[in-house]
Amino acid sequence: MLARCIKLDLDCAQICSLAADYMARSSEYARQICDLCAQICDACAAECEKHASHHDHCRACAEACRRCAEECRSMMSMSSSM
Repeated sequence: MLARCIKLDLDCAQICSLAADYMARSSEYARQICDLCAQICDACAAECEKHASHHDHCRACAEACRRCAEECRSMMSMSSSM
């Protein structure tokens, strides 16, 4: 069933937007938001991968979520060195 996949897609989109906003204004909480964003993106990717063999959009979503999680972790490491 795709219900959980859709819910996680929405969670992922919303947290990614929030993380971008926090990073853009150099919020003191950007690191924590990026950590949560990476966790949600990982969960979304894992769920989408379950459906990837039947749905191309799930495969593409899983790949995008994995890239986003990596970028969030990269931003976290950069912010800890500042």
